[in-house]
Amino acid sequence: MQFRKIIALASATVLTLALAGCSGGNDKGGDSGGGSLTIWSLEDNADRIKATQAIVDRYSKEKGVQVKLVAVNEDQFPTLIANASASGDVPDAIGALSMANQLRLNTDQISDADAANAIIDALGRDTFSKRALDLVSKDGKPVGIPSDGWTQLLVYRKDLFEKAGLKPPTTYQAMEAAAKKLNTGGTSGIVVATKPGETFTKQTFEHFALANNCQLTDDAGKVTLTSPACVNAMTFFTDLVKNYGVKGGQDVDTTRAAYFAGKSAMIVWSSFLLDELAGLRNDALPTCKECKKDPTFLSKNSGIVTSFKGPDGSEPSGYGEISGWAVTKDGKNKDGAKQFVQYMLNEAYPDWLALAPEGKFPVRSGDASDPEKFTKAWDGLKAGVDKKEALSDIYPPETLDIIRDSADTLNRWGFPQGQGALVGAMLGELPVPKAIASVLDGQATPEKAMATAQSEVQEIADSAGG
Repeated sequence: MQFRKIIALASATVLTLALAGCSGGNDKGGDSGGGSLTIWSLEDNADRIKATQAIVDRYSKEKGVQVKLVAVNEDQFPTLIANASASGDVPDAIGALSMANQLRLNTDQISDADAANAIIDALGRDTFSKRALDLVSKDGKPVGIPSDGWTQLLVYRKDLFEKAGLKPPTTYQAMEAAAKKLNTGGTSGIVVATKPGETFTKQTFEHFALANNCQLTDDAGKVTLTSPACVNAMTFFTDLVKNYGVKGGQDVDTTRAAYFAGKSAMIVWSSFLLDELAGLRNDALPTCKECKKDPTFLSKNSGIVTSFKGPDGSEPSGYGEISGWAVTKDGKNKDGAKQFVQYMLNEAYPDWLALAPEGKFPVRSGDASDPEKFTKAWDGLKAGVDKKEALSDIYPPETLDIIRDSADTLNRWGFPQGQGALVGAMLGELPVPKAIASVLDGQATPEKAMATAQSEVQEIADSAGG
Protein backbone atom coordinates (compact mmCIF):
# COMPACT_ATOMS: atom_id res chain seq x y z
CA MET A 1 0.00 0.00 0.00
CA GLN A 2 2.98 2.25 0.45
CA PHE A 3 3.15 2.84 -3.32
CA ARG A 4 0.12 5.11 -2.96
CA LYS A 5 0.69 6.50 0.54
CA ILE A 6 3.97 6.40 2.39
CA ILE A 7 2.61 6.46 5.92
CA ALA A 8 1.01 3.27 7.17
CA LEU A 9 -2.41 4.28 8.39
CA ALA A 10 -4.28 2.46 11.12
CA SER A 11 -6.79 0.87 8.93
CA ALA A 12 -7.46 -2.36 8.16
CA THR A 13 -9.89 -3.44 5.77
CA VAL A 14 -8.10 -6.40 4.25
CA LEU A 15 -11.17 -7.84 2.68
CA THR A 16 -13.79 -6.06 0.71
CA LEU A 17 -16.32 -4.29 2.90
CA ALA A 18 -19.83 -3.46 1.81
CA LEU A 19 -21.10 -0.61 3.93
CA ALA A 20 -24.47 -0.17 5.55
CA GLY A 21 -27.14 1.76 3.74
CA CYS A 22 -26.20 0.33 0.33
CA SER A 23 -28.18 -2.04 -1.77
CA GLY A 24 -27.01 -5.27 -3.35
CA GLY A 25 -27.96 -5.86 -6.94
CA ASN A 26 -26.40 -4.27 -9.99
CA ASP A 27 -29.20 -4.05 -12.51
CA LYS A 28 -28.62 -2.54 -15.88
CA GLY A 29 -29.59 1.11 -16.00
CA GLY A 30 -30.63 3.15 -19.00
CA ASP A 31 -29.08 6.25 -20.52
CA SER A 32 -30.04 8.22 -17.45
CA GLY A 33 -27.60 6.18 -15.39
CA GLY A 34 -30.42 4.79 -13.23
CA GLY A 35 -30.62 1.36 -11.66
CA SER A 36 -27.85 0.46 -9.23
CA LEU A 37 -24.06 0.67 -9.07
CA THR A 38 -21.23 -1.18 -7.39
CA ILE A 39 -18.24 1.07 -6.71
CA TRP A 40 -14.90 -0.12 -5.38
CA SER A 41 -12.59 2.32 -3.58
CA LEU A 42 -9.01 1.65 -2.55
CA GLU A 43 -9.38 4.26 0.19
CA ASP A 44 -9.81 1.67 2.93
CA ASN A 45 -8.92 3.68 6.04
CA ALA A 46 -11.91 3.68 8.40
CA ASP A 47 -12.33 7.46 8.49
CA ARG A 48 -12.07 7.69 4.72
CA ILE A 49 -14.59 4.91 4.21
CA LYS A 50 -17.04 6.82 6.40
CA ALA A 51 -16.43 10.07 4.50
CA THR A 52 -16.78 8.35 1.12
CA GLN A 53 -19.99 6.70 2.26
CA ALA A 54 -21.43 10.11 3.07
CA ILE A 55 -20.72 11.23 -0.50
CA VAL A 56 -22.29 8.06 -1.88
CA ASP A 57 -25.39 8.49 0.27
CA ARG A 58 -25.80 12.04 -0.99
CA TYR A 59 -25.42 10.89 -4.59
CA SER A 60 -28.00 8.15 -4.09
CA LYS A 61 -30.47 10.62 -2.63
CA GLU A 62 -29.93 13.25 -5.33
CA LYS A 63 -29.89 10.89 -8.32
CA GLY A 64 -32.16 8.11 -7.18
CA VAL A 65 -29.47 5.52 -7.83
CA GLN A 66 -28.70 2.70 -5.41
CA VAL A 67 -24.94 2.52 -4.86
CA LYS A 68 -23.01 -0.23 -3.09
CA LEU A 69 -19.63 1.04 -1.89
CA VAL A 70 -16.95 -1.61 -1.43
CA ALA A 71 -13.68 -0.70 0.28
CA VAL A 72 -10.70 -2.72 -0.95
CA ASN A 73 -7.22 -2.96 0.52
CA GLU A 74 -4.69 -2.05 -2.17
CA ASP A 75 -2.47 -5.06 -1.44
CA GLN A 76 -5.47 -7.34 -2.00
CA PHE A 77 -6.72 -5.51 -5.08
CA PRO A 78 -4.86 -7.45 -7.84
CA THR A 79 -6.23 -10.77 -6.60
CA LEU A 80 -9.74 -9.45 -5.98
CA ILE A 81 -10.11 -7.78 -9.37
CA ALA A 82 -8.70 -10.84 -11.17
CA ASN A 83 -11.23 -13.07 -9.41
CA ALA A 84 -14.07 -10.64 -10.13
CA SER A 85 -13.09 -10.50 -13.80
CA ALA A 86 -12.89 -14.27 -14.07
CA SER A 87 -16.34 -14.65 -12.53
CA GLY A 88 -17.88 -11.89 -14.67
CA ASP A 89 -18.77 -9.80 -11.64
CA VAL A 90 -16.58 -6.71 -11.87
CA PRO A 91 -17.60 -3.44 -10.21
CA ASP A 92 -18.92 -0.62 -12.37
CA ALA A 93 -16.16 1.81 -11.39
CA ILE A 94 -13.05 1.83 -9.19
CA GLY A 95 -11.54 4.82 -7.38
CA ALA A 96 -8.21 5.71 -5.73
CA LEU A 97 -6.24 3.66 -8.25
CA SER A 98 -2.49 4.22 -8.49
CA MET A 99 -0.99 4.96 -11.91
CA ALA A 100 0.33 1.39 -12.09
CA ASN A 101 -3.12 -0.02 -11.36
CA GLN A 102 -4.78 2.27 -13.91
CA LEU A 103 -2.41 1.04 -16.60
CA ARG A 104 -2.63 -2.59 -15.50
CA LEU A 105 -6.44 -2.59 -15.69
CA ASN A 106 -6.16 -1.30 -19.24
CA THR A 107 -3.53 -3.90 -20.19
CA ASP A 108 -5.73 -6.64 -18.76
CA GLN A 109 -8.71 -5.25 -20.71
CA ILE A 110 -10.74 -4.68 -17.55
CA SER A 111 -11.07 -0.91 -17.77
CA ASP A 112 -12.67 1.10 -20.56
CA ALA A 113 -10.35 3.80 -21.93
CA ASP A 114 -13.08 5.16 -24.20
CA ALA A 115 -15.31 5.73 -21.17
CA ALA A 116 -12.41 7.43 -19.38
CA ASN A 117 -11.87 9.82 -22.26
CA ALA A 118 -15.59 10.53 -22.56
CA ILE A 119 -15.61 11.58 -18.89
CA ILE A 120 -12.50 13.74 -19.31
CA ASP A 121 -14.02 15.46 -22.33
CA ALA A 122 -17.37 15.98 -20.57
CA LEU A 123 -15.63 17.65 -17.63
CA GLY A 124 -13.28 19.64 -19.86
CA ARG A 125 -9.90 18.19 -20.82
CA ASP A 126 -8.25 21.56 -20.32
CA THR A 127 -9.39 21.65 -16.68
CA PHE A 128 -7.07 18.71 -15.88
CA SER A 129 -3.32 18.90 -15.32
CA LYS A 130 -1.76 17.93 -18.64
CA ARG A 131 1.04 16.15 -16.82
CA ALA A 132 -1.47 14.07 -14.87
CA LEU A 133 -3.22 13.05 -18.08
CA ASP A 134 0.09 12.19 -19.75
CA LEU A 135 1.22 9.96 -16.87
CA VAL A 136 -1.90 7.79 -17.08
CA SER A 137 -1.84 7.58 -20.87
CA LYS A 138 -0.98 4.75 -23.21
CA ASP A 139 -0.23 5.54 -26.84
CA GLY A 140 -1.19 9.16 -26.17
CA LYS A 141 -4.63 8.33 -24.72
CA PRO A 142 -5.54 8.43 -21.01
CA VAL A 143 -6.63 5.00 -19.77
CA GLY A 144 -7.95 6.33 -16.44
CA ILE A 145 -9.39 9.56 -15.09
CA PRO A 146 -6.89 11.38 -12.84
CA SER A 147 -8.44 12.60 -9.61
CA ASP A 148 -5.71 13.71 -7.22
CA GLY A 149 -2.06 13.39 -6.37
CA TRP A 150 0.57 13.42 -3.67
CA THR A 151 4.12 14.56 -4.11
CA GLN A 152 7.50 13.90 -2.60
CA LEU A 153 8.84 16.88 -0.65
CA LEU A 154 12.30 18.08 0.24
CA VAL A 155 11.55 19.82 3.53
CA TYR A 156 14.24 22.02 5.03
CA ARG A 157 14.77 24.16 8.10
CA LYS A 158 14.15 27.58 6.64
CA ASP A 159 15.32 29.31 9.82
CA LEU A 160 18.68 27.52 9.77
CA PHE A 161 19.14 28.18 6.05
CA GLU A 162 18.45 31.90 6.46
CA LYS A 163 20.76 32.18 9.45
CA ALA A 164 23.57 30.48 7.51
CA GLY A 165 22.92 32.52 4.35
CA LEU A 166 22.09 29.43 2.31
CA LYS A 167 19.99 29.22 -0.85
CA PRO A 168 16.92 26.93 -0.95
CA PRO A 169 17.98 23.36 -1.92
CA THR A 170 16.65 23.40 -5.48
CA THR A 171 19.80 21.89 -7.04
CA TYR A 172 22.25 19.14 -6.17
CA GLN A 173 24.87 21.83 -5.60
CA ALA A 174 22.72 23.90 -3.21
CA MET A 175 21.62 20.77 -1.37
CA GLU A 176 25.18 19.56 -0.83
CA ALA A 177 26.38 23.02 0.26
CA ALA A 178 23.58 23.23 2.83
CA ALA A 179 24.10 19.68 4.08
CA LYS A 180 27.80 20.33 4.55
CA LYS A 181 27.38 23.63 6.37
CA LEU A 182 24.55 22.50 8.64
CA ASN A 183 26.03 19.11 9.51
CA THR A 184 27.28 20.28 12.89
CA GLY A 185 26.86 19.30 16.51
CA GLY A 186 23.77 17.21 17.04
CA THR A 187 22.24 18.13 13.68
CA SER A 188 22.81 16.17 10.48
CA GLY A 189 22.72 17.88 7.12
CA ILE A 190 19.99 15.63 5.76
CA VAL A 191 18.04 12.47 6.52
CA VAL A 192 16.68 10.20 3.78
CA ALA A 193 15.45 6.63 3.51
CA THR A 194 18.23 4.09 2.92
CA LYS A 195 16.98 0.71 4.14
CA PRO A 196 16.99 -2.04 1.50
CA GLY A 197 13.71 -3.84 1.05
CA GLU A 198 11.76 -0.59 1.56
CA THR A 199 9.58 0.96 -1.14
CA PHE A 200 10.20 4.31 0.54
CA THR A 201 13.93 4.01 -0.23
CA LYS A 202 13.13 3.36 -3.88
CA GLN A 203 10.79 6.36 -3.99
CA THR A 204 13.36 8.64 -2.36
CA PHE A 205 16.21 7.69 -4.68
CA GLU A 206 13.97 7.91 -7.73
CA HIS A 207 13.32 11.56 -6.85
CA PHE A 208 17.06 12.24 -6.91
CA ALA A 209 17.51 10.18 -10.07
CA LEU A 210 14.77 11.96 -12.02
CA ALA A 211 16.23 15.31 -10.98
CA ASN A 212 19.44 14.27 -12.74
CA ASN A 213 17.60 12.93 -15.81
CA CYS A 214 18.38 9.34 -14.83
CA GLN A 215 15.69 7.21 -16.45
CA LEU A 216 14.85 3.58 -15.79
CA THR A 217 14.55 2.82 -19.51
CA ASP A 218 14.82 4.56 -22.84
CA ASP A 219 11.84 5.01 -25.15
CA ALA A 220 12.43 1.56 -26.64
CA GLY A 221 12.21 -0.08 -23.23
CA LYS A 222 15.95 -0.76 -22.81
CA VAL A 223 17.06 -0.55 -19.17
CA THR A 224 19.43 2.40 -18.71
CA LEU A 225 20.53 2.33 -15.07
CA THR A 226 24.21 2.23 -16.06
CA SER A 227 23.95 5.57 -17.89
CA PRO A 228 26.27 8.36 -16.67
CA ALA A 229 23.25 10.28 -15.35
CA CYS A 230 22.20 7.30 -13.20
CA VAL A 231 25.69 6.53 -11.92
CA ASN A 232 26.16 10.21 -11.07
CA ALA A 233 22.82 10.24 -9.23
CA MET A 234 23.82 7.18 -7.20
CA THR A 235 27.21 8.73 -6.43
CA PHE A 236 25.66 12.00 -5.26
CA PHE A 237 22.98 10.30 -3.19
CA THR A 238 25.29 7.90 -1.38
CA ASP A 239 28.01 10.54 -0.81
CA LEU A 240 25.37 12.87 0.65
CA VAL A 241 24.23 10.15 3.06
CA LYS A 242 27.74 9.03 4.03
CA ASN A 243 29.12 12.52 4.56
CA TYR A 244 26.18 14.46 5.97
CA GLY A 245 23.33 12.04 6.73
CA VAL A 246 22.00 10.35 9.84
CA LYS A 247 23.98 7.18 10.49
CA GLY A 248 22.41 3.75 10.09
CA GLY A 249 19.59 2.46 7.92
CA GLN A 250 16.69 4.90 7.74
CA ASP A 251 13.02 4.32 6.99
CA VAL A 252 9.65 6.11 7.11
CA ASP A 253 9.56 6.39 10.89
CA THR A 254 13.22 7.12 11.66
CA THR A 255 13.57 9.85 9.04
CA ARG A 256 10.49 11.65 10.32
CA ALA A 257 11.61 11.24 13.93
CA ALA A 258 15.02 12.77 13.18
CA TYR A 259 13.57 15.85 11.51
CA PHE A 260 10.86 16.26 14.10
CA ALA A 261 13.44 16.10 16.87
CA GLY A 262 15.45 18.90 15.27
CA LYS A 263 18.30 16.51 14.52
CA SER A 264 18.35 17.05 10.77
CA ALA A 265 18.30 20.18 8.63
CA MET A 266 16.60 18.48 5.64
CA ILE A 267 14.34 15.52 5.01
CA VAL A 268 12.83 13.89 1.93
CA TRP A 269 9.30 12.65 2.69
CA SER A 270 5.86 12.58 1.15
CA SER A 271 3.35 15.40 1.38
CA PHE A 272 1.55 13.39 4.06
CA LEU A 273 4.11 15.00 6.38
CA LEU A 274 2.35 18.36 6.18
CA ASP A 275 -0.31 17.81 8.83
CA GLU A 276 2.11 16.06 11.18
CA LEU A 277 4.59 18.90 10.81
CA ALA A 278 1.94 21.17 12.32
CA GLY A 279 1.29 18.89 15.29
CA LEU A 280 -2.09 17.61 14.09
CA ARG A 281 -1.42 13.92 14.63
CA ASN A 282 -0.85 12.73 18.21
CA ASP A 283 1.18 9.64 17.36
CA ALA A 284 3.65 11.65 15.27
CA LEU A 285 4.20 14.94 17.07
CA PRO A 286 7.26 17.18 16.54
CA THR A 287 9.63 16.80 19.51
CA CYS A 288 12.28 19.49 18.91
CA LYS A 289 13.15 21.66 21.91
CA GLU A 290 11.34 24.64 20.38
CA CYS A 291 8.31 22.44 19.69
CA LYS A 292 7.65 21.97 23.41
CA LYS A 293 6.61 25.62 23.68
CA ASP A 294 5.13 25.86 20.19
CA PRO A 295 3.91 22.60 18.55
CA THR A 296 3.69 24.45 15.23
CA PHE A 297 7.32 25.59 15.32
CA LEU A 298 8.47 23.27 12.55
CA SER A 299 5.58 24.07 10.21
CA LYS A 300 6.40 27.78 10.65
CA ASN A 301 10.12 27.30 10.13
CA SER A 302 10.22 24.73 7.34
CA GLY A 303 10.58 25.47 3.66
CA ILE A 304 9.33 23.11 0.96
CA VAL A 305 10.81 22.10 -2.39
CA THR A 306 8.86 19.73 -4.64
CA SER A 307 11.31 19.58 -7.55
CA PHE A 308 15.04 20.04 -7.84
CA LYS A 309 17.71 19.57 -10.49
CA GLY A 310 20.99 17.69 -10.82
CA PRO A 311 23.89 18.67 -13.11
CA ASP A 312 22.77 16.21 -15.81
CA GLY A 313 19.14 17.30 -15.62
CA SER A 314 17.62 19.72 -18.10
CA GLU A 315 14.90 20.97 -15.75
CA PRO A 316 13.73 20.50 -12.14
CA SER A 317 11.84 17.28 -11.59
CA GLY A 318 9.74 15.85 -8.77
CA TYR A 319 8.35 12.49 -7.75
CA GLY A 320 4.80 11.64 -6.80
CA GLU A 321 1.67 9.68 -7.51
CA ILE A 322 -1.49 10.39 -9.46
CA SER A 323 -4.56 8.50 -8.23
CA GLY A 324 -7.55 8.10 -10.46
CA TRP A 325 -10.80 6.42 -11.43
CA ALA A 326 -11.57 3.70 -13.94
CA VAL A 327 -14.83 2.58 -15.49
CA THR A 328 -14.86 -1.14 -16.24
CA LYS A 329 -15.62 -2.63 -19.64
CA ASP A 330 -17.94 -5.31 -18.34
CA GLY A 331 -19.70 -3.52 -15.51
CA LYS A 332 -23.47 -3.84 -15.62
CA ASN A 333 -24.20 -0.10 -15.59
CA LYS A 334 -21.61 1.76 -17.66
CA ASP A 335 -23.74 4.87 -18.20
CA GLY A 336 -24.41 5.10 -14.49
CA ALA A 337 -20.72 4.57 -13.70
CA LYS A 338 -19.69 7.39 -16.02
CA GLN A 339 -22.16 9.76 -14.39
CA PHE A 340 -21.00 8.74 -10.90
CA VAL A 341 -17.33 9.37 -11.70
CA GLN A 342 -18.20 12.75 -13.22
CA TYR A 343 -20.00 13.59 -9.99
CA MET A 344 -16.96 12.60 -7.93
CA LEU A 345 -14.76 14.90 -10.01
CA ASN A 346 -17.19 17.79 -10.05
CA GLU A 347 -19.95 18.31 -7.46
CA ALA A 348 -18.29 16.03 -4.89
CA TYR A 349 -14.68 16.82 -5.82
CA PRO A 350 -13.88 19.04 -2.80
CA ASP A 351 -15.36 16.40 -0.49
CA TRP A 352 -13.21 13.70 -2.11
CA LEU A 353 -10.06 15.82 -1.70
CA ALA A 354 -11.05 16.48 1.91
CA LEU A 355 -10.48 12.80 2.73
CA ALA A 356 -6.78 13.72 3.13
CA PRO A 357 -5.96 17.12 1.60
CA GLU A 358 -2.28 16.85 2.56
CA GLY A 359 -2.06 13.86 0.21
CA LYS A 360 -4.81 14.67 -2.26
CA PHE A 361 -3.83 17.67 -4.34
CA PRO A 362 -6.34 18.58 -7.04
CA VAL A 363 -5.32 17.66 -10.59
CA ARG A 364 -8.48 19.31 -11.90
CA SER A 365 -8.22 23.04 -11.26
CA GLY A 366 -11.81 24.14 -11.82
CA ASP A 367 -14.66 24.19 -14.31
CA ALA A 368 -15.94 26.46 -17.07
CA SER A 369 -17.56 28.83 -14.58
CA ASP A 370 -14.46 29.18 -12.39
CA PRO A 371 -11.06 27.91 -13.65
CA GLU A 372 -9.65 27.92 -10.09
CA LYS A 373 -12.71 26.60 -8.28
CA PHE A 374 -11.14 23.41 -6.95
CA THR A 375 -7.67 24.74 -6.22
CA LYS A 376 -9.25 27.49 -4.12
CA ALA A 377 -11.46 24.95 -2.37
CA TRP A 378 -8.42 22.77 -1.57
CA ASP A 379 -6.67 25.66 0.17
CA GLY A 380 -9.41 25.80 2.78
CA LEU A 381 -9.76 22.06 3.41
CA LYS A 382 -8.95 20.89 6.92
CA ALA A 383 -6.05 18.47 7.32
CA GLY A 384 -5.04 16.40 10.31
CA VAL A 385 -6.00 13.33 12.30
CA ASP A 386 -6.50 14.14 15.98
CA LYS A 387 -6.73 17.87 15.32
CA LYS A 388 -8.09 19.52 12.18
CA GLU A 389 -6.93 22.77 10.65
CA ALA A 390 -7.13 24.36 7.21
CA LEU A 391 -3.93 24.12 5.21
CA SER A 392 -4.21 27.84 4.46
CA ASP A 393 -4.15 28.56 8.20
CA ILE A 394 -0.93 26.58 8.61
CA TYR A 395 1.14 27.38 5.54
CA PRO A 396 1.73 30.64 3.65
CA PRO A 397 0.23 31.12 0.16
CA GLU A 398 3.59 30.63 -1.57
CA THR A 399 3.97 27.19 0.03
CA LEU A 400 0.50 26.12 -1.06
CA ASP A 401 1.25 27.40 -4.58
CA ILE A 402 4.36 25.21 -4.72
CA ILE A 403 2.44 22.15 -3.57
CA ARG A 404 -0.54 22.76 -5.85
CA ASP A 405 1.68 23.20 -8.88
CA SER A 406 3.69 20.05 -8.13
CA ALA A 407 1.61 17.93 -10.52
CA ASP A 408 3.10 19.87 -13.42
CA THR A 409 6.69 18.85 -12.53
CA LEU A 410 5.89 15.36 -11.27
CA ASN A 411 7.66 12.52 -13.03
CA ARG A 412 8.14 8.80 -12.61
CA TRP A 413 10.45 6.11 -13.83
CA GLY A 414 9.04 4.07 -16.66
CA PHE A 415 5.61 5.63 -17.09
CA PRO A 416 6.47 8.17 -19.83
CA GLN A 417 8.22 5.33 -21.70
CA GLY A 418 5.24 2.99 -21.42
CA GLN A 419 6.96 0.74 -18.86
CA GLY A 420 4.45 0.99 -16.02
CA ALA A 421 4.16 -2.80 -15.85
CA LEU A 422 7.93 -3.11 -15.29
CA VAL A 423 7.77 -0.54 -12.50
CA GLY A 424 5.08 -2.57 -10.78
CA ALA A 425 7.05 -5.80 -11.19
CA MET A 426 10.14 -4.22 -9.63
CA LEU A 427 8.30 -3.58 -6.35
CA GLY A 428 8.63 -7.23 -5.39
CA GLU A 429 12.44 -7.29 -5.46
CA LEU A 430 13.49 -3.61 -5.14
CA PRO A 431 16.90 -3.92 -6.82
CA VAL A 432 17.76 -0.21 -6.52
CA PRO A 433 17.42 -0.02 -2.70
CA LYS A 434 19.70 -3.08 -2.55
CA ALA A 435 22.19 -1.24 -4.75
CA ILE A 436 22.11 1.77 -2.42
CA ALA A 437 22.79 -0.45 0.59
CA SER A 438 25.73 -2.10 -1.16
CA VAL A 439 27.37 1.27 -1.75
CA LEU A 440 26.72 2.55 1.77
CA ASP A 441 28.10 -0.70 3.22
CA GLY A 442 31.27 -0.34 1.16
CA GLN A 443 30.59 -3.54 -0.78
CA ALA A 444 30.32 -1.86 -4.19
CA THR A 445 31.13 1.31 -6.05
CA PRO A 446 28.24 3.29 -7.53
CA GLU A 447 29.22 1.98 -10.98
CA LYS A 448 29.20 -1.65 -9.85
CA ALA A 449 26.01 -1.24 -7.84
CA MET A 450 24.15 0.24 -10.79
CA ALA A 451 25.45 -2.48 -13.10
CA THR A 452 24.06 -5.09 -10.71
CA ALA A 453 20.75 -3.25 -10.47
CA GLN A 454 20.61 -3.02 -14.26
CA SER A 455 21.05 -6.79 -14.59
CA GLU A 456 18.39 -7.49 -11.97
CA VAL A 457 15.88 -5.09 -13.57
CA GLN A 458 16.54 -6.66 -16.98
CA GLU A 459 15.81 -10.10 -15.52
CA ILE A 460 12.55 -8.79 -14.10
CA ALA A 461 11.66 -7.27 -17.47
CA ASP A 462 12.46 -10.52 -19.28
CA SER A 463 10.42 -12.62 -16.87
CA ALA A 464 7.51 -10.20 -17.20
CA GLY A 465 7.69 -10.42 -20.96
CA GLY A 466 9.17 -6.90 -21.31
